[in-house]
Amino acid sequence: MNLAGMASNRGRNLMHVADRSPGGAEFSVVLTNDADAPVLEKADKRGIPTETVVCEGGESRREHERRVLAALEGYEVDLVCLDGYMRILSDTFLDAAPTTLNVHPSLLPSFPGADAWGDALDAGVAVTGCTIHVVTDATDEEDNVIEEKVDAGPIVTQEPIPVYADDSSEDLTDRVLYQGEFRAYPRAIRWFAEDRVAVDQPVTATPASSASPQAPAPGNDGARGMSYNNYNDADAALNLIREFDDPAAAVIKHTNPAGCATAESLASAYERALATDPQSAFGGIVALNRECDAATAEQIVDSFKEIVVAPGYTDDALDVLRGKENLRVLDVGELRGQPEAPVEKPLVGGRLVQQRDRQRLGVDDLEVVTEREPTDEQLESMLFAWQTSKHVKSNAIVFAQGTETVGIGMGQVSRVDAVRLAAMKADEHAEGKNADSAVMASDAFFPFPDGVEYAAEAGIEAVIQPGGSKKDDAVIAAADDHDMAMVFTGMRCFRHD
Repeated sequence: MNLAGMASNRGRNLMHVADRSPGGAEFSVVLTNDADAPVLEKADKRGIPTETVVCEGGESRREHERRVLAALEGYEVDLVCLDGYMRILSDTFLDAAPTTLNVHPSLLPSFPGADAWGDALDAGVAVTGCTIHVVTDATDEEDNVIEEKVDAGPIVTQEPIPVYADDSSEDLTDRVLYQGEFRAYPRAIRWFAEDRVAVDQPVTATPASSASPQAPAPGNDGARGMSYNNYNDADAALNLIREFDDPAAAVIKHTNPAGCATAESLASAYERALATDPQSAFGGIVALNRECDAATAEQIVDSFKEIVVAPGYTDDALDVLRGKENLRVLDVGELRGQPEAPVEKPLVGGRLVQQRDRQRLGVDDLEVVTEREPTDEQLESMLFAWQTSKHVKSNAIVFAQGTETVGIGMGQVSRVDAVRLAAMKADEHAEGKNADSAVMASDAFFPFPDGVEYAAEAGIEAVIQPGGSKKDDAVIAAADDHDMAMVFTGMRCFRHD
């Protein structure tokens, strides 16, 4: 896709898009109406052709737009992107040019004015953001601007941004730009480049964050809207399946995995994930790290699910999923590892901010502490269980065989209770598998030997855990007494968000 960018100043969004080339889109030209605009130099450094069309004295809006169109005639342009272009465009330009997008620094229709950041602060809202919308005519026949029609075109996508009690206008402006607009604009352009958006009829999208599902797949018009919990669970599901390079599937309930697996095919991964706890999976959220195919879709609709999250869908898969009433189908586009943004949690009077748990261990990172050495197969299963345990609320225990879960104990106030819960799930809820000869991952150290002893009774033969307890020696001795292999990671997961 070929882009034309139009800016009157720095054009930071345009340059960010140029550097990222979302969906393979590239700028054919950047145009400004200010001969001193910094965007000219920035575009030139990137090898992007530039055009300058300064408004002449006494020139009408439409006369100027005709000269702008003439300047663009020599370039192949599929989509026009505005970024701080300080002129209202009329139908003279919009009818002749391809679809034209603009960015506004609020969640339209809220705060449509020129000082959206200040308006958000004055209003005392907890959330603002940005909106990418299609530009429509906001002028009358005499070139006068109709204020209520400015920034009133169809919305393509939005990005919510929190507003904090101690924010200044500068703080909020920077956050909306770098955390909001820098995510939303490339996303919208990628959708156009991939033919996932059409402007023949009103375009709608649901606000989303960078780590969250970003848009409903076309054709699920009858599905309900997304709730707070839906977004939260979908985000948790998406973050889990991002961990794996092989085809992976997970089923999430209340931000915890009911099951997770990797396999040679996506359909097989989903089947194994679901079999961990099909009872709890009822009404859950399915996440996939590959394009959803028809075979996987057929399995998903076999029981009630709320949402499917995947980086794309085949046409046949969409036909299957569309037939399931009230199933929300979210297409998040290309997955590129874990998101970079830190994790934030509001507190009374403040907020907590921490880096994401991006650890990805290998065999060389593990310390064998027992007399029995783990086999290569157990090591592979341990690493899978460890990556999964990062996304289970603490206290967390994951039982796994191969690269599939067989029982998960989450959110318990006692670690031995988490082991008991995982064992119960494996014994009573799992279909076609159990904890016999499985491995166990613990997201933090065992404070006493009882957790390991109970795991041995359940059939566990190998354990991966951080180590670091005052009673490590007793825990290791318990493992040796039961002829279990145990490795230490030297770090913990301990998810509490």
